Order: sequence, then C-alpha cells, then structure tokens
Amino acid sequence: MRDRLSCNLCLQDFVEEHDLARRSVAHWTTTESLTDFPKLSETILRILTLGTYQLKLSSSYVQEYISGTCDFHFHKEFPGLLRVRLQSRHITSKSYLVWLKYDEDHVIAWYCKCRAGARTVGTCSHVAAVIWYLGMAVHTAETSFGVKDWGEYLEDASGNPESIDSSNSEESIVEE
Repeated sequence: MRDRLSCNLCLQDFVEEHDLARRSVAHWTTTESLTDFPKLSETILRILTLGTYQLKLSSSYVQEYISGTCDFHFHKEFPGLLRVRLQSRHITSKSYLVWLKYDEDHVIAWYCKCRAGARTVGTCSHVAAVIWYLGMAVHTAETSFGVKDWGEYLEDASGNPESIDSSNSEESIVEE
C-alpha cells in the first residue's frame, strides 16, 4: 500500500497529457484479443482493490454492463493500454471511461473518470469490475455472472398430482 500511495497518478497524467479521453476512435481498435491480459488470482485482486467489497459487486456489474454492449478498445500506438466505457449503476444517462495499463503479468496502473477513479490505493468499482472480468472471469468456463435465476430450479406445481393428507383420510379415523 505504501508503494501505491507514493506512486503518482502516472496513468491519469498520461491520459490527460495525450488527451486520450477526447481522442477519436481512430486511435483505438477492438480487434486485439483479451487473452494477453494477465490472469489474476483472487488474492491479487484483493490486494489491488484493498478487500472484497468491489469484487463482490463486480459480477453483477459485469452481467449488467460488460457482457452486453461494452467494447474493449486497445490503443494502436501504446501497447498494453486498454479503454472501456461503462454505464453508471446509479445514473442511467452517465457513463465513465476506464483506462488500464498492463503487461503480460501485472496490472500496472488504472484510471477512471468517476469521482473515486483517480485512486492509487484501491480501485473504484468500475476499475474493479473490468480487472475482475479480464483477469479472472474470462478464464473460467462460467458464461453468466451476477444474480442467479433460482427460479429455473423450481418445479412447476401444476403438473404434480394432488397429494392426499393421510390425517384427513377415512382410514385414520379411530372409532371410539
């Protein structure tokens, strides 16, 4: 944590210096594979996010926004630089840009345009969701994330025969 605390906001500075928030789509491509993103363990994810709170939110965030209409953009000039636009969970008309700098083994830096996104110690929930998805969820066979539909495990009660309660049957009446 001390190393991250003393780290300047190098990715935020880089994004602002190169005006990557305003640059056109011509500088970004979606054709690169997500397989070069490092595979991360749950321990590493907890270290990056400083706990489990954002990680617990990540699966539902991924199900709602990343699995659907979200595109991952890779910069053509700067290898290992990824940009993702995510919808806000609280305000439907607002979206945030998330940038990740990574190499084959580590997530080096992150930056998000949300209020909490410029953290150097810990991550905002947008960054945590993208890192969790790319570093862990993509490498599993699981295709659905977030809240499970437990209704699929229920049987249809209309197809079951009517049960007879033995306490009300004629055989259970005792003559006095």
